[in-house]
Amino acid sequence: MKTIRIISWNVNGIRAIHKKGFTDWVLYENPDILCLQETKATPEQLPEDLLNINSYNSYFSSSSIKKGYSGVAVYSKLKPVNIKPGFGIPKFDVEGRTLILDFNDFILFNIYFPNGKMSDERLQYKLDFYESFLEYAKKLMQQDKKLIICGDVNTAHKEIDLARPKENENTSGFLPIERKWIDKFLSSGFVDTFRMFNDQPGNYTWWDMQTRARERNVGWRIDYFFVSENLKSYVKNAFILSEVMGSDHCPIGIEILIDTIN
Repeated sequence: MKTIRIISWNVNGIRAIHKKGFTDWVLYENPDILCLQETKATPEQLPEDLLNINSYNSYFSSSSIKKGYSGVAVYSKLKPVNIKPGFGIPKFDVEGRTLILDFNDFILFNIYFPNGKMSDERLQYKLDFYESFLEYAKKLMQQDKKLIICGDVNTAHKEIDLARPKENENTSGFLPIERKWIDKFLSSGFVDTFRMFNDQPGNYTWWDMQTRARERNVGWRIDYFFVSENLKSYVKNAFILSEVMGSDHCPIGIEILIDTIN
């Protein structure tokens, strides 16, 4: 029996956060697995100390259609038995939004879900991405796999998950159709781990930098750790590291028991 700590963070540019003491922070926090979103870089663009952080194996998925865009990365002390950089659907995989790592005890999804604010087309792309992900996850659930999903989902689920729900009812990220999909996802056999331990308002993971919203805690909770129902009893803690600076998002995490799962 072993408790592992997994942290997820939309870093809004891995090269930018590297200049703000990122590697020192990783060594200080010392997670077993660290998932990053919006890396905005390919491995070839990264310095050696970002490719090889201490005792971590590193894995990357980058956009193949646009430089400095999207991208995810995983740093892990545990070695996965298999790694997939997407769902096998080209229109989603080319943006480098997904890494799926099979650790035997569980399958970990690190996902940077699309943002729907730019246009109606991007909103539809986001909704289609949601559905393709859920279909992929449901197939694994049918095989009795244990799933952990983390990342920037780009949607606040309920009114408690953002500071100003009324003002944002018609904004992508809090549209009824986006929130309804999270309802559908959870009813398919998944759990929002943070709400297992904390039912209070004022807990956010993203703040608008232009309006200095973080100083006033006018934020949104759009970053999540979800687990499949068959993992729920193994989750020992879920948390938001709101004091960690360096991005417009803050890190989030869970502590979960492994080795006794199978």
